[in-house]
Amino acid sequence: MRYPVLAHGRLRRLLLCEGARLGAQPVLAGEDQVSAGLGRISHRAGDDAGRDRTRGLLGAVFGPATCGETSYAARLMHLLPDQMLLADRAFGGTDFLTAVAASGAQFLVRIKASRRPPVLTRLPDGSFLSVIGAVKVRIIDAGLTVTCADGSRIAGRYRLATTLLGPVADPAPALIALYHERWEIESAYFALRHTLLGGRVLRSGDRFGVEQELWALLTLYQALRMAMVEAAASRPGTDPDRACFTTAVQGARDQVILASNVLWEPADGPVAVIGRAILGDLLPARRHRVSIRKVKSPISRYHARPCDDDRPLTSQNITSLAIVVHEGQTVPPPRPTPEPPHPAEHEHEHQEQEQEPPEEVRPHLDRKEHVLALLRADPCRI
Repeated sequence: MRYPVLAHGRLRRLLLCEGARLGAQPVLAGEDQVSAGLGRISHRAGDDAGRDRTRGLLGAVFGPATCGETSYAARLMHLLPDQMLLADRAFGGTDFLTAVAASGAQFLVRIKASRRPPVLTRLPDGSFLSVIGAVKVRIIDAGLTVTCADGSRIAGRYRLATTLLGPVADPAPALIALYHERWEIESAYFALRHTLLGGRVLRSGDRFGVEQELWALLTLYQALRMAMVEAAASRPGTDPDRACFTTAVQGARDQVILASNVLWEPADGPVAVIGRAILGDLLPARRHRVSIRKVKSPISRYHARPCDDDRPLTSQNITSLAIVVHEGQTVPPPRPTPEPPHPAEHEHEHQEQEQEPPEEVRPHLDRKEHVLALLRADPCRI
């Protein structure tokens, strides 16, 4: 199902495309591991799906993790006409964007800073017209600075490419704010992986069984999202984001257990039991927050925090957001470098380092080897 959304004052449908792996699934004997993914726009190895702002699914594909994200996303091209596609840098390839434009869809995609699109025409809002392959696009180089409730500031850069070429109809600040909606897909993944699965893994031992489980999981997810959207639509002005997925799941479980009011009757009103439970437990309006991206897997390659990531370890409310569009720059401005330490302080630190005994030099171990070494040293650790 497709539900329209209002994007910065103009009626459009947003589509996200992303891939992901559903939990710690066992590797199937004699076959590749099966991965899964969804999207508002997003992608990754495994399964890809499309969804709109209601976080409902527009489509899904999945298969071995040996295939790339864009390979799976290409199988969802039939969903794109009349859609507005949001995507991250993994989808910024020339071939993929050319295919998206040829499908009749508009796109707003983040591209890598290493790309050097030519400046064809500078526009009044600071963006400029360029080309990617044979597709005429508009490039927005923007610097963002957020101020948190504790007074700290975090700076970042975005380079966006879009087929929305008009700076009056679609100003750069509005598109930058719209791109932030891409992260809604993470909420959909959380609902699938954790709220519905509850920490369990898919139990099938063959590929066909895993596919059956995945379709069942996606069907249940879609049915709950439809109930949430219908409940929000029955009360004009209610943001679908305020509908609680956990409440919908609990309401559905109660219906299965009690088997009461299973069939909807007109006398029950515009929404059924699950819808009334959702409306009775609406979430508060969403707060703008920021924090470091947390990775809970101990052997994930993203576990270590990058040295240049200045986001807070705990969630902080955002009090203000400043957006600066860098006019017609094909090369984004460099990050501000920290001031060098005072010579006296540097000399003091050098003296302290000389007094410390030399550390034992250990061979470098990657994360997998480090985990295996710990398990060998203490087999009962788990």
